[in-house]
Amino acid sequence: VRVSAEAEYSKYSIVPASPTDFGAMVMGTTKTRSVVVKNIGMADFKFCIRQAPKLACALEIKSSKQGESAPSATEHSTGKESSSLTQSHLNLGVFTVSPCCGSIRPRGMQVITVECLARQEGTCEEHLYIDIMGR
Repeated sequence: VRVSAEAEYSKYSIVPASPTDFGAMVMGTTKTRSVVVKNIGMADFKFCIRQAPKLACALEIKSSKQGESAPSATEHSTGKESSSLTQSHLNLGVFTVSPCCGSIRPRGMQVITVECLARQEGTCEEHLYIDIMGR
């Protein structure tokens, strides 16, 4: 009996790279942008999109100004499961992200849609992260 196995971490690509900018918008209008997550590995993986904790965002901005790498957002998570695990979309202020979780087969891809509804005057910004299980 011959037995073999190959172990690897999840391999993926995310296009386009951050940031996703909607530019100037007229109040009351909607714009949509897409982000593609591709599975370039040999095993299925699950992903979940979450809002980055405010502490992680502040550390990332501070450390990028100093030329250091910031701790990842997952290191600052509270351990609570996000509601995005049970919902097909995630609402964050003027932004709606869908789908916010799923599974991608080898050589497969998932198009993530980010919609912005300009409801208020001023600049709106949110920080999200895509958690790839087994990376």
